[in-house]
Amino acid sequence: MQKTKKKDIEEMFSLSGKKILGINPPVHDFSFFDLWSKPVGLLYLLEKMKHNNNDIALLDCIHEGAIAQKTFGREKIYSEEIEKPAVYSGIKRRYHRFGLSKDSIVEKLLAIEKPEIIFLTSVMTYWYGGVKETIDLVHQTLKDVPVVLGGVYARLCPEHASTLGADYIITDNWQPDVPYPAMDLYEKIPYGVTMTSFGCPMSCEYCASRILWPKYHRRFIAEVLSEIDYQKRLGAVDFAFYDDALLIDKEKYAYPLVEELTRRYDGTLRLHTPNGLHVREIDSECAEILKKSGFVTIRLSLESIDPDIVKTSCGKVARNEYATAINNLLKAGYSTNDCETYILLGLPEQSIESVKDTIKFVRDCGGKPKLAEFSPIPGTSSFAKALKKTPNLATEPLLQNNSVYSSWISGDISPKVLQELKDLARG
Repeated sequence: MQKTKKKDIEEMFSLSGKKILGINPPVHDFSFFDLWSKPVGLLYLLEKMKHNNNDIALLDCIHEGAIAQKTFGREKIYSEEIEKPAVYSGIKRRYHRFGLSKDSIVEKLLAIEKPEIIFLTSVMTYWYGGVKETIDLVHQTLKDVPVVLGGVYARLCPEHASTLGADYIITDNWQPDVPYPAMDLYEKIPYGVTMTSFGCPMSCEYCASRILWPKYHRRFIAEVLSEIDYQKRLGAVDFAFYDDALLIDKEKYAYPLVEELTRRYDGTLRLHTPNGLHVREIDSECAEILKKSGFVTIRLSLESIDPDIVKTSCGKVARNEYATAINNLLKAGYSTNDCETYILLGLPEQSIESVKDTIKFVRDCGGKPKLAEFSPIPGTSSFAKALKKTPNLATEPLLQNNSVYSSWISGDISPKVLQELKDLARG
């Protein structure tokens, strides 16, 4: 296997007149759900390459592996059980490939006009099994076509990513300077995606946003409107905001944005916030505007009511602020089931009782608890703490998997207790 070389993103931008194939690989994991999941970074990059007069194609192994339609444009993705990696051998759960089968990927690679270069994206660090599988399939099927690996995993774990067999790896940051992602590469889009900003003004100890986006940048409202207009013309009705800070400075940004969307589309769009909204920003006016503007899926970021855990999240929400926000949302017409609230579980030094207390608090306020299991992300302060207990986290990204980290890897929570907490959250 030849050694993977580093490429500068600017070198990619110099390409012109090339046939480029972008690939979003299958996911290898215990579970996977389409929460409006599109490889938006890759799609922005492919749009950039189109502007540079390249011939662009896309193979999205997740979307093309869809077998059924779910609510709000989301899709049920085909899966098949596969052998667990050795590091997971003691875990009593089934392991799957989500997305196109290997045979289907090969068929599609052979059916398209042969590319001159392939851009392969990556997301979760512990999904690298699907990345390596795709690299191997490409090299077997299109032997002389170079593979350029980029994305979140490549940036967070560059040394490990360099061992998978890609010809080149990109680890530097690029802030998209194109008007929208290349969603027209899909035959039909089930939903649209948009980002009003890149990065986050907060710096939570467990989050990689500041690593991936060192500088917080908010886009012009006109740019976001153009991005949504474009995808609406392609047929999208549901739109997911891939934002960490949508409501920050809401009077000057979010309000004018959604008011213009309402004026243009008269409430025909369904809007979703899978990343979680800043709770302290949701006063009565905000709740009413969200409801009138067509925000259907509301996710709230609480994390914990434990003072020590709150400090790790920049103290972004207090108990009374959450209670007030839920009251405002309920008064605006949202139901308890609409007010799903992220509660972090499995953080280093987090007690089981604090998780139980937070679940009870959310229920008492009228919200719906939604457990979010902790994943130790390389480069974060929380990762450094987790590393003291599990040193192999530094060399094996599979151990960073949030589905099994706290219950099987770190041992902070037993599988039995985890199930009890899930049952408590479900009520």
